[in-house]
Amino acid sequence: MPDRYGPWASLPTRFCRWALDGTFNRMLRAAQAKADAVGDVKWLVAVDSTVVRAHQHAAGARKGGSATQLSDGSEAG
Repeated sequence: MPDRYGPWASLPTRFCRWALDGTFNRMLRAAQAKADAVGDVKWLVAVDSTVVRAHQHAAGARKGGSATQLSDGSEAG
């Protein structure tokens, strides 16, 4: 790391402090505002709030095969 950033051992502390005090959010907003001002941002937002819950044992197939048998059509008359 360049000397201007101080001892390398202080970087994790500084990172946590900046994350908690909103420094990274302010930096992102400033960069977005600057890019938006010159037309470099295409604002497209997609939100997906799909949630599928299943029982913990629902992940596998039934033991012993399927309860329904598929017909091959030869019995249809």
